[in-house]
Amino acid sequence: MSIIYTAKSQTTGGRNGHGETDDGAIKVDLASPGAPNAKAGSTNPEQLFAVGYAACFGGALDFLAKKDKLDVSDAQVGAQVHLHKTDEGFHLSVEMDVTLSTLAKDEAAKLIHATHQFCPYSKATRGNIDVTLKLNGEAI
Repeated sequence: MSIIYTAKSQTTGGRNGHGETDDGAIKVDLASPGAPNAKAGSTNPEQLFAVGYAACFGGALDFLAKKDKLDVSDAQVGAQVHLHKTDEGFHLSVEMDVTLSTLAKDEAAKLIHATHQFCPYSKATRGNIDVTLKLNGEAI
């Protein structure tokens, strides 16, 4: 297995600090969800993960669709990352919702499931967090 890309970042202050990438493309102030003293424009790890996962899933969807000559030109991928608190601590779950009208429901659902098997973020989370797949707002 060869590495084709490495993303580098550094954070200080944990959930209430600052993070940035080594190339300076991303510079964000961080704040815990609902923090009363959060800086305007700050974000949190769950939001960053949601954007990354949705972008990766969308790229995988496009890749597989092109391979099978399917039209997904109107596809949008939304991710909801839920932070849960339990007696043992915290954990995440995710809802991936693909909005897509150019394919029949069965064909779109098949593509979304194939995308979930192919997407690097899905592979990384498999067996670690619950991921619910949706098509146009409905679980599939």
